[in-house]
Amino acid sequence: MVSPSSTSVVPPSSVIVLGAGMIGTCTALHLQQRGCQVTLIDRREPGRETSYGNAGLIQRESVEPYPFPRQWRKLWQVLWQSGADVHYHLKALPSLIGPLWGYYRHSGPALYPQVVQAYSRLIAHCVTEHQALMQGVDTQNLVSPTGYLDGFRTPAAWAAAVKDAQRLTEAFGIRHQVLDSAGMAQAEPALHARLAGGLLWQDPWAVSDPGALVRRYAEAFAQRGGTLAEADIQQLHAKGAGWQVETSQGQFEASAVVLALGPWAARWTQTLGYRMPLFVKRGYHQHYAAGGRLNRPLLDAESGYVLAPMQRGMRLTTGAEFAPVDAAPTPVQVTKAERLARQWLDLRDPLDDPPWLGARPCTADMLPVMGPAPRHPGLWFNFGHAHQGFTLGPVAGRLLAELITGETPFIDPTPYCASRF
Repeated sequence: MVSPSSTSVVPPSSVIVLGAGMIGTCTALHLQQRGCQVTLIDRREPGRETSYGNAGLIQRESVEPYPFPRQWRKLWQVLWQSGADVHYHLKALPSLIGPLWGYYRHSGPALYPQVVQAYSRLIAHCVTEHQALMQGVDTQNLVSPTGYLDGFRTPAAWAAAVKDAQRLTEAFGIRHQVLDSAGMAQAEPALHARLAGGLLWQDPWAVSDPGALVRRYAEAFAQRGGTLAEADIQQLHAKGAGWQVETSQGQFEASAVVLALGPWAARWTQTLGYRMPLFVKRGYHQHYAAGGRLNRPLLDAESGYVLAPMQRGMRLTTGAEFAPVDAAPTPVQVTKAERLARQWLDLRDPLDDPPWLGARPCTADMLPVMGPAPRHPGLWFNFGHAHQGFTLGPVAGRLLAELITGETPFIDPTPYCASRF
C-alpha cells in the first residue's frame, strides 16, 4: 500500500460530483460510503451520456489500452478512411495534432509497456469492484458473466491473436479459450458465416443495458441519502474554504468538488487554467429489433465493430471517430459496420433514427486523470478513461474517494495524477 497523493488531511464533510456517468456515479457512491454528504449533478439523468452507448462490457481482459496504430498498412487505411473502425473530420485535425502526436508517441515500444503496467493495475480490480457496488442493487436481469468473443475472418489474423492471447494469459492471468471455426459456430449458432476462428475471453461480464446499470447505482445512492440534481453547470469557482457551483437550477456549495465530466472535462479544466492533452473518440450505435441474436458480445476483430445482445435488440457499436465533441454527427461508420456485420448475422428493423452518438474521453498517454487538481485545493479530477469508463467506474470511484478522505489508496495513484502533464 502507498500513501495518498493528496495534501489534504481533513476529509471534506460535503462533496459535489459533476457528471453522473459511470465514473461520477461510482465516485459519489464511494464518497457516500465514507460518510460524506454528496450531491451528484448532471445535465441529464444518470447514465444517459457516454455510459449509455457502449458495448455493455466490464472488460477484465482489457489490460492493454488501445494504442495508436503504428503499422504502415494500418496507418494508410486510417489516412484514407477505408475501414470501418476509424473516421475523422478533416477540419478537426489541426486542433488534434498535439494530443494525437502524444498518443502516437506513447503507443511506441519505449513508453507503451509503462502505460500497460499502470493501466492493467486498474483493470485488475474492475469485476470485483463492480461486484462490491452491486451488493444491495438489483442487477439480476442486467449482468451476466458470459465473457465475450473476438471473431476473425482470416486464419492469419486468428493465429496471431491466439499467440497474443497466450502472452496476456502468461503475463496477467487473463483466462481465454481458443475456438476454431466449428467452435465459433457452436458458441454462436445465429452466425450464418463460417469464421476462421475466435477467442472466448472468459473473465468479462456482459451488461444488457449499460445506462440502466448506471441508473440503478444512482438510485441506490439517492436511496441512501445522496442528492441528485439534473441541471446545466454554468460556473465553478472557489468560495472561502470550499467550492460553489452555479447551475440552471440554482447554486450548490460544498467543501470539495469532483470533475467527472468525461468528454466535457476539457472545457472546465481549460477555464481553470489547466492545459492537458485531452481529446475525444466519438462512437455510434444502432439497435436492431429483429433478426439473429447472439449469446454474448462479439467483436469483429479485423473490422473494429462490436455486436452485443441488449434488452432493446442487437446493438452494433462502431470504432473511433476523431472530431470535436459537439460536431454534427457523421455516422458513416454505422453504414460500413452494418454492411460487414450482415455478412455474419441477420440484422433487421433498425431502431435508432438517427444512430446514437457519444464521445469517449481520452488522454494522450492513455491513462485517466485521477487525483487532486495541482493548483486548486478541494478540486479533484476523475476523467479520461477512454474506452473503459464503464468498466473502471467502481475502481476509479473507490480510488478517488480514498484520496479525498485521506485513506491509504488501494492502488498507487501516482501514474494518474494531473501533475504528470
